[in-house]
Amino acid sequence: MKLEDEIKQVKAFRSEYSKAIVNLIFTYNWFDSHSKDFFKEFDITSQQFNVLRILRGQHPQPSTINLLKERMLDKMSDASRLIERLLIKGLVERTKASTDKRAVDIYISPKGEKLLSKIDLKMPFFEDIFKTLTDDEVVILNSLLDKLRG
Repeated sequence: MKLEDEIKQVKAFRSEYSKAIVNLIFTYNWFDSHSKDFFKEFDITSQQFNVLRILRGQHPQPSTINLLKERMLDKMSDASRLIERLLIKGLVERTKASTDKRAVDIYISPKGEKLLSKIDLKMPFFEDIFKTLTDDEVVILNSLLDKLRG
């Protein structure tokens, strides 16, 4: 559906650039809503999912809070709080770092790996959100988003 119809805009946008800004914000919120619905089934947030994926990718090497902060998609997330919530759920493990006594090493737990395996099985259904685009259009979308970020 056209953006103008979605937001019930009567006047034309000042420019295509203005429309692109509003369109990205609107689409982000639309996607975020779908994302929340998808991850609700697994009792985690998209930020927690992101942390678990990073930890799985690092496994068996430990991760630190700083490494997670660098690699997280949502730079505004509080990595320390996310880790605490994941610890409470038993999805990660934390140990004192062997090299720096002030730091901690963070690992994905077997329970966290099991949860990611469940999510992996359902991910194709979540990816269906893009079913209105062809394979070639998704490649173009990714290319344009990469180009936009410079």
